[in-house]
Amino acid sequence: MTALLPEALLTAGAVCGKILGERCETVATAEGSCGGLISVALLAMPGASAYFLGGSVIYTKHALDGLLTGRVERPPKLRGASEPWVMHLANAARTHVGATWGIGEGGASGPSGNPYGDPAGHAWVGVSGPVDGSRHVLTGDDDRAANMVAFAIAGLDLFAETLRSA
Repeated sequence: MTALLPEALLTAGAVCGKILGERCETVATAEGSCGGLISVALLAMPGASAYFLGGSVIYTKHALDGLLTGRVERPPKLRGASEPWVMHLANAARTHVGATWGIGEGGASGPSGNPYGDPAGHAWVGVSGPVDGSRHVLTGDDDRAANMVAFAIAGLDLFAETLRSA
């Protein structure tokens, strides 16, 4: 299986998994345009069940309503593929499963932009936990699969940096 996944993605997941395992901390994800690749990278490491509590692909408002509503109040008029959106996803994922950390991601994979006017290659990634963080990603590329991987790696890199700063 690992031969099918980009080495940079697996490495980024392994770095986060190692830190989580050493600290006995946990994570949950709520991903959009990277389609679950953050979860895949975290789960690819042996022993992932010690730190990975669950994840959701929140690709539409219907998915958000069905999977991450209730315990975390959603800000009114929340716009997808934005910093507030991914911070809400990260916080909701973390809260709903009782994880130490949550990772949220949303953007426009391509080949065209999203309904909000963002270009292909645009995403936000966010981390919620003892320390919060977010990052804007802009690849300048319209290659859907490449953007999905780039967004996932950016989310994992941000998570590793946030873990180290906590």
